[in-house]
Amino acid sequence: MTLVLVALGGALGSVLRYLIGGAVQHLSQRGFPIGTLSVNVLGCLLIGILARLFLNDQTAAPMRALLIVGFCGGFTTFSAFSHETVVLIEGGDYGRAGAYILLSVSLCVAATFAGIGAVRAVTR
Repeated sequence: MTLVLVALGGALGSVLRYLIGGAVQHLSQRGFPIGTLSVNVLGCLLIGILARLFLNDQTAAPMRALLIVGFCGGFTTFSAFSHETVVLIEGGDYGRAGAYILLSVSLCVAATFAGIGAVRAVTR
């Protein structure tokens, strides 16, 4: 049953990643992968919230499988991030590649902290 939940969450996350990332990218300049960056930041915020919510709840294993492993795993796109970074580097666009790496890592880590902090503030 756990694998089914992971698969369902992953399918939904992947579809939403495609739709949201594509829509954001369509609205922005073409040279910078802002669609993937936006999805990664949003996904990291969400995983921070969910991880904190399910932290000590042993009965929430099915929900963790569905939402954290499945949905967030399908929604966040670090494999796409890696590929897009390589494309920028191979194209000689070192400045954009560096900015993309710096923004992706710093914003995603900050968003995860923000998600955890938001739940801490609400559950105190």
